[in-house]
Amino acid sequence: MRNFLIWLIVAAGLIALPHTLSFSLQEILVFLVINVLLVVSYRLLTLTGEWSLGHVVIMGVGAYTSALMTKRLGVYVPVSMIMGALMAGFVAFLLSFPLFRMKGFYFLIGSFASAEIIRLLWKRFREPFGGPKGLKRIDSLADINIGPIQVDFFEPVAYYYFALIVVAVCLWILWRIEKSLVGLTFHAVHWQDKLAQASGVDLRRYRTLAFVLASSFAGLSGALLAHYIGTINPNSFDVELMVFVLTWAIVGGTATFYGPILGCVVLTLLNEVVLREMGFQQMRPLIYGAIMIGSILFLPDGLESLVKRAMAAWKRRSTPAAEPGKESA
Repeated sequence: MRNFLIWLIVAAGLIALPHTLSFSLQEILVFLVINVLLVVSYRLLTLTGEWSLGHVVIMGVGAYTSALMTKRLGVYVPVSMIMGALMAGFVAFLLSFPLFRMKGFYFLIGSFASAEIIRLLWKRFREPFGGPKGLKRIDSLADINIGPIQVDFFEPVAYYYFALIVVAVCLWILWRIEKSLVGLTFHAVHWQDKLAQASGVDLRRYRTLAFVLASSFAGLSGALLAHYIGTINPNSFDVELMVFVLTWAIVGGTATFYGPILGCVVLTLLNEVVLREMGFQQMRPLIYGAIMIGSILFLPDGLESLVKRAMAAWKRRSTPAAEPGKESA
């Protein structure tokens, strides 16, 4: 019952939140929701022990696919978003053949090289990718006009609610995957790969599955972004954004499901509320790098470790001490 009330309060807070913010902060809130899906999908890949530098470009695959399907083929936007997610997963599947011949550091570098090849293809070909300028005038969600109900998805509040529903469903699916037998196998592939292989687990197959699933959800986040901002280009998915995703994951922590979400939220608030107001926006990469190094040195388990400590302390305080007679009995 207590957990239900907590989730109810969280849901009510998320529903009411955009109405307490200015227009610019409402737009930031939309980007934050999309980035939460991006970083949690990235965590799914890390469950197998592999860290990629191409996750943001895979996000771009979903964005380009969805945008092209609406612009060139006239596909309905929600359908094109699903197709963008599927295409991102398919590209990841193709990349898995050369990439999973490597492991660890070599996989990291290989993923970066593969991602840069894709980005260079976007820049090289004006048809259909638009070249360096990318794609513009991307269709947004169709407005809803049913009697007194009028919803304009060009407005940040309306799109925030749409993105929130989509991301909430995706997070639930990702959480269920992690708690399933497949998710437990991902952990085994990471921590006990030799034992898992000896037990009959196909390591490469499960690493590929995690890569494809994570990429599909990243592609969906890219489609959500493209149909909100209405324009994308190869620089929208460069290595700078990938560094931010890495920072969100490392600072938040990847041992728990909520760790990357915590890192994304805290660092976004730091960037958009603190650094922007203080005029340090151009120094964001430098500050993010310092935060990442500081986190590795002084908080290696991420912000999630602080939450664990706080919850443990709260449980100790809320649990009444046993009486001496009962303790001896």
